[in-house]
Amino acid sequence: MKKYILKRVLTSFFTLLVIVLVLFILMQFMPGSPFNDEKLTDEQRQALYVKYGLDKPIVIQFGRYVVNMFQGDFGVSYKISKNTPISQLIQSRLPISINIGGMAVTIGALAGLIFGLIASLNRDTIWDTLATIISVIGVSVPSYVFALALSFTFGFKWQIFPMLYSTADELNSSILPSVALSMFTMASIARFTRTEMIEVLGSDYMLLAESKGISGSALILRHALRNALIPIITVLAPLIVDLMTGSLVVEKIFAIPGVGSLLVNAIQSNDYNVVIALSFIYSALYIGIMLVVDILYGIIDPRIRLGKEGE
Repeated sequence: MKKYILKRVLTSFFTLLVIVLVLFILMQFMPGSPFNDEKLTDEQRQALYVKYGLDKPIVIQFGRYVVNMFQGDFGVSYKISKNTPISQLIQSRLPISINIGGMAVTIGALAGLIFGLIASLNRDTIWDTLATIISVIGVSVPSYVFALALSFTFGFKWQIFPMLYSTADELNSSILPSVALSMFTMASIARFTRTEMIEVLGSDYMLLAESKGISGSALILRHALRNALIPIITVLAPLIVDLMTGSLVVEKIFAIPGVGSLLVNAIQSNDYNVVIALSFIYSALYIGIMLVVDILYGIIDPRIRLGKEGE
């Protein structure tokens, strides 16, 4: 198991380095400049390039950036908040997005598993039909539509939850955006859980388990659900990162100061350091989640771990 985990960690680390290199090179070829202000003369613009080290060769810029990055220094913002360390910009926004995204993942995954189990265990009944309808609605309707409906109903009409995000009441003001973001995850997990559970329940090893006298919740949880979890985890992994990095439209609806709006503003203003830093964090989260998924594969099904260790 240690060899398996070490191999996955090293692969993830080198993948992240390659991503940083690609991001850095792409930023060099982007049209425009972070210093596009018409009031600046050529001499002033050149002085800014020298000040921020942008006059150096790409190799030197990249080397400095990687060294600083591993020390937690992502540089400073060129335009959004001039000379403000990017770590400060992100520190105030990323925890908010992760908090709301984490709540959305938890709500979506638990509700999806429950709906999927109900549908698979009551196949071709009214419960299966209801779960399927809910899943189709969750996949088909965009999250911002749910956000507007929830905001109007529970925020404006019934006034149960705040309509806008507030740092003074983070828990209550995070519920509506989290539920809105969780709908697609819930629907996706429910559909995959139903499909995989139906396939697993009809397999030969389930018949073998029943013949040994195993039944009830032990049969469903220890044998059926465990074997159905691998494809479910595969679907859930990228959804986790998407939710944790925030949805721009949902953030706008609830006035959430997350990383989604910061990334869009940075791209529009050619603030290279902010774009690279946020893209790096997004990539690191994605690779980290996939690393956890890889390790979970080995725990849930040792055959996968042994197969990859033998490669």
